[in-house]
Amino acid sequence: MTREFDIDVRWVAFPLHPEIPPGGLTLEKLFEGRGIDVPAVLSRLESAARSFGLPFGTRRMSFNSRRAQEGAKWAEAQGRADAYHLAVFKAYFVEGRNLHEVETLVRAAESVGLEGAGLIEALNLRAYKAAVDEDWMRSHRLGITAVPSFRLNQEMLVGAQPYEQLAAFATAHGVPRRAAA
Repeated sequence: MTREFDIDVRWVAFPLHPEIPPGGLTLEKLFEGRGIDVPAVLSRLESAARSFGLPFGTRRMSFNSRRAQEGAKWAEAQGRADAYHLAVFKAYFVEGRNLHEVETLVRAAESVGLEGAGLIEALNLRAYKAAVDEDWMRSHRLGITAVPSFRLNQEMLVGAQPYEQLAAFATAHGVPRRAAA
């Protein structure tokens, strides 16, 4: 599928549920009492992932992603943010791994050529804590409470969306189409 828009996408980290314990929570427990049909949500996510050619597994748990976000800032400083994000996406959404565990993050980092020892040092020193805190505050100010969230001209489209919906959202907000190649 040809992508028709040049949109600068920024990875804005936001811990959806910072209260999640280190061992995680089942999705049913996390969304208990909120009227959310977890299987239907997972089905929509899987469909959206497939539309973008992304793999998607049978995730049943949610984990605190704070360490992964600090790791992302470290990977950005190494010039490898996109590769790290994709590796963490795979670890979480495909393999169902716990993003709170340093071993999971090291494995993801090393899978894209980053040095695991450097990541461990950054996490132990909390070298990117302030940067992630700043992202959290910015997300809060912008009203972002879910990932992914797409924000244009003060309006948001929340959740994994098929390309057609993203394209319609971009068009409705005046994002120019890419020139034909």
